[in-house]
Amino acid sequence: MFERFAPKKTGLKIIIVGCGKVGISLTEQLSKEGHDITVIDTIQQKVNAISSMNDVLGICGNGASYTTLVEAGLAEANLLIAVTGSDELNLLCCTIAKQVGDCSAIARVRTPDYSHELNYLREKLGLAMIMNPEYEAALDMARILYLPSALDVNSFAHGQADMVKIQIPNGCHLHDRTISDSLADLTSNALICGVERDDQVYIPSGDFVLKEGDFISFVAPRNGVAPFLKEIGYSTNKVKDTLIIGGGKSAYYLAHTLLSMGIDVKIIESNKKRCEELSILLPDAIVINGDGIDQELLKEEGIEFVESFVPLTGIDEVNILLTLHARSVSKTHAKVITKINRIPFKDVINKLSLGSVVYPNAIASEAILAHVRARLNSTDHESIETITLMFDDRVEAIEFSITEDCPLINVPLMELNTKDDLLVSFINHNGRIIIPTGKDVISAGDTVMIVTTHRGFTDITDILEDHDEQ
Repeated sequence: MFERFAPKKTGLKIIIVGCGKVGISLTEQLSKEGHDITVIDTIQQKVNAISSMNDVLGICGNGASYTTLVEAGLAEANLLIAVTGSDELNLLCCTIAKQVGDCSAIARVRTPDYSHELNYLREKLGLAMIMNPEYEAALDMARILYLPSALDVNSFAHGQADMVKIQIPNGCHLHDRTISDSLADLTSNALICGVERDDQVYIPSGDFVLKEGDFISFVAPRNGVAPFLKEIGYSTNKVKDTLIIGGGKSAYYLAHTLLSMGIDVKIIESNKKRCEELSILLPDAIVINGDGIDQELLKEEGIEFVESFVPLTGIDEVNILLTLHARSVSKTHAKVITKINRIPFKDVINKLSLGSVVYPNAIASEAILAHVRARLNSTDHESIETITLMFDDRVEAIEFSITEDCPLINVPLMELNTKDDLLVSFINHNGRIIIPTGKDVISAGDTVMIVTTHRGFTDITDILEDHDEQ
């Protein structure tokens, strides 16, 4: 029902080096959107699997090898994306691509040692983007723990606006009322832009009637999120402490961020050497050397009374079981976050009580997808700032930048013949977030966020019903 794609523009020729979890996710999404994909990996079995699943060309070889890249069509490629397990190999692949093929290049770099040098590396190597999924996922988790009533929090307009997902609880005054009536009673400035009910997703109009149990996403200026939640009866206080299971990269990034926010952190990690490293890197955190799935140890370290719990092991199934255990024993109704890298049974996962679920691979895919969509635009200006996939990828939130030659500027929104199942959710005008009415206009220099069930938008004019796609 929601697989709606805009008429296809000419796709890009993209080389993806690395057939791991992120490589698979990117291949699936980008091939679905009509791009010419070639994948490279040193393991033939991985190449065969991803090639057959997605009908793309696969090459077994070293992605940093000139010969391999030439065989993959580097001379004609528009973009190379390096997502192997080695940061250094990814940077080398991109450097060769830039020097030999002169195509855009994106590298995944995850090691904390490089975290303060990413902008420098990107500029000096001439890369289009350096992506750190674990770091970006940690920022998402930190935003959720700062606002624990939320199931999900995404930032737009360089942090000036947030999109927040919640579930309408029993007894909430939003129940059985239209969106227009519900928001009219409130003083806070917010827009409900997506609703999920009984596995159906809606882009709601003002006369849409909300119900208890609905999952809703709303957008608001960052300083307006807490007032909106408070007015509809949600607690908005950040958690005071968190218990993290696993001491990998994600745990380091999350702990570092939470400590800077004044949230106490305790980490349980099974590897003694890693515990010693974390104790040096995070002197304000409590680091415990032990088995994070030992129920007695979890009890000793306060799982029953901690205000938030985040399992960050490298195994999705373990993270899920730990979350379910935490929810069953918590005496504080702890906020739980579940990190999942692969989701082969997403319909089953959605039926479990996992709290907020964060997908690092999806975060990487969304950022790269935004870049690819922008490249498809006929102008040199990258018109897409941000893409976020919502409600199991059935809805897209896209933030566009507006240029002086945009035909939509200075036209009241009510006069635009926009497609169905689409909302203009906010206008960022000189750093001021406007939740628009029909009388508001878009100006050059603004950024505008669209929420829609349509897929494949690459330019703001794609929102028009009568827009003639090229």
